[in-house]
Amino acid sequence: MAFTPLHDRVLVRRVQGEEKTKGGLIIPDNAKEKPAEGLVISVGPGARKDSGELIAPTVKAGDTILFGKWSGTEVTIDGEELLIMKESDILGILDAKAAAKAA
Repeated sequence: MAFTPLHDRVLVRRVQGEEKTKGGLIIPDNAKEKPAEGLVISVGPGARKDSGELIAPTVKAGDTILFGKWSGTEVTIDGEELLIMKESDILGILDAKAAAKAA
């Protein structure tokens, strides 16, 4: 089933966090927090101003993003757990190239 978000909604797949700490300890499933990082799967056409003019979304499919811990609505599409959230719930876009340089 294909899913296309409406308005300024974004469909996101959570990016799973590390299984181990930097010291090598394995983190059990019940101690893991849900990651606040995700991959944008699809994006709606954007919000509308009061005048009816379309405001294009800033994010696009393929972007890696950060979002708030309680952002979005969890849904299951084709057996996969995903999130639908408003673009305003997104805190920022991660630049993989810049992150690699910083590390």
